[in-house]
Amino acid sequence: MSRIGRLPIAIPEGVTVTVDGTNVTVTGKLGTLSQVIDRNISVKLEDNCVVVTRGNDSSEQKAKHGLYRQLIANMVKGVSEGYKKVLVINGVGYKATQSGEKVVLNIGFSHPVELVPTEGITLKAISATEVEVSGINKENVGQYAAKIRDIKRVEPYHAYGIKYSDEVVIRKEGKTSGKK
Repeated sequence: MSRIGRLPIAIPEGVTVTVDGTNVTVTGKLGTLSQVIDRNISVKLEDNCVVVTRGNDSSEQKAKHGLYRQLIANMVKGVSEGYKKVLVINGVGYKATQSGEKVVLNIGFSHPVELVPTEGITLKAISATEVEVSGINKENVGQYAAKIRDIKRVEPYHAYGIKYSDEVVIRKEGKTSGKK
C-alpha cells in the first residue's frame, strides 16, 4: 500500500469534509475547496478522519492513491490555516509598494510592474523588499508566486532579482584579469 496514501487525514476543529460520489468538498473558516476524485479511489469518513483507499493494485492506481490523499490533506490545511509564500526582492533600487490590493514592483525595468491578485489570492508588501502571496489553495498560491518570481529571476553573479525566502542562490565568481 502507498506510504502516503494509507495515512489518515485528521480533520481539525471547525472543518467539515463532505464526500458526494467522486466529489470531495472541504469547508473551513477560511473558505471552501472541492476536488473531483478518480472513480477507482474511494474516500470515507471514519472517526473524525478521512481515509483514502484504492480499488486495485495497478501502478496507475497506486500513484493516484497517494496523489488524491495529499490533495485532500492540502485542502484541509488550506481551509483551516491557509498557505503563504514570501518572495524577497534583491537589487539596488529594487522595491515593492502596496497600492490598494495591488503590489507595484520597481525592479530595474523602464516601467513599474503591477501585480493584480487573482481570485483566492491575497498580495501584501511586507516591507520594501518582501512580498507575501497567500490563499487557501496551495496550487494557486505556488503558481502565482512562481509567476512573480519569473518576472525577474535571480542572476548568479550579483544575486539581483526575485527569489523565494527559503531559496538558496549559488553565486558565481566574476571575471578575473588573468594576471598572476
